[in-house]
Amino acid sequence: MVNGYFFSEMGSKIGKSKKILYLCARYKNTGIFLYMKLSHFNFKLPSDLIAKYPAKYRDESRLMVLNRKNGKIEHKIFKDLIKHFSDGDVIIFNNTKVFPARLYGNKEKTGAEIEVFLLRELNPDQRLWDVLVDPARKIRIGNKLYFGDDDALVAEVIDNTTSRGRTLRFLFDGTYEEFKKTLFLLGEMPLPKWVRKQVETIDNERYQTIYAKHEGAVAAPAAGLHFSRELLKRLEIKGVHFAEITLHMGLGSFRTVDVEDLTKHKMDSEQIIVSKETVDIVNNAKLNKQNVCAVGTTVLRAIETTVTTQGLLKPYEGWTNKFIFPPYDFNVPNRLITNFHLPYSTLLMSVAAFGGYEQTMKAYEVAVKEKYHFGTYGDALLII
Repeated sequence: MVNGYFFSEMGSKIGKSKKILYLCARYKNTGIFLYMKLSHFNFKLPSDLIAKYPAKYRDESRLMVLNRKNGKIEHKIFKDLIKHFSDGDVIIFNNTKVFPARLYGNKEKTGAEIEVFLLRELNPDQRLWDVLVDPARKIRIGNKLYFGDDDALVAEVIDNTTSRGRTLRFLFDGTYEEFKKTLFLLGEMPLPKWVRKQVETIDNERYQTIYAKHEGAVAAPAAGLHFSRELLKRLEIKGVHFAEITLHMGLGSFRTVDVEDLTKHKMDSEQIIVSKETVDIVNNAKLNKQNVCAVGTTVLRAIETTVTTQGLLKPYEGWTNKFIFPPYDFNVPNRLITNFHLPYSTLLMSVAAFGGYEQTMKAYEVAVKEKYHFGTYGDALLII
């Protein structure tokens, strides 16, 4: 073992033990193969370090800065971020907007309470949605579900897609605009279970980036929650350029990884849009040797999904199920802003791919020791 990795010379035999499955990948052009397993992404995280509330002010969360070249770690406040960017640099944001995806209703006849989590709209004309239901065992095809006072909204289960998933057809006689308005009025912001609910207006504001535009996400791109309007203005005055992509975040990034061999883990597909305007801004910066910074792992996934053979960005509108984990050579960004993520998460794996496994896990060790906050409302990490 070297620096936490398992190495084997090319051509040598891998151990036959079935108890340990390793991720095998060619490590650049060294002739050495790198083996990593799921348990490399475990660390001791005290529950009191998982943030239950957002910081009082967006840009005053704590910020750790990790330098990949020398491993140096600095402790700052998020608004100090501006000191690490210069005229001509580019920051890429995910402008997705979270919608109120969590509904509470009752099952017909029994009146049993059912939680419905809206995942994806399948057909606007037919009011079809993919959803998760809890408890799933009580819901079968043909069941009707009732939501709101006086049963303002009714849905019928028309398909079982997974053990927990269902397809619902909402029965609504009004226009599509009226339907969506009713649906979202009855829904709640889909805060993670570990986040303590506050006043509804606060959650609706703080579980949303200030630059959110395009509705479609069921989880907030957490790294972007740290940006305030004041900080964006200061960055703009300094000459930093902004670019935007859209990735409508689903629950796939938060699903439990239940395989040791990470190549066998399948990410859920998520819709992405990378516009020509963004492509031009980013590629111009790269060609001029300027810094390109991704805000969050969703941006990493989106821009690394659509690159040319020259390592430049190209326009794209479609879907991605890209799963980034070590080792991975990034084509577009050379900087990353992210939150501190939970053990075993695909989010942590993507960060480790960018920052380097050993240095990232060292930074996490320091973060625990220094009592940084983790999770959606947690503190931030800048990797340069």
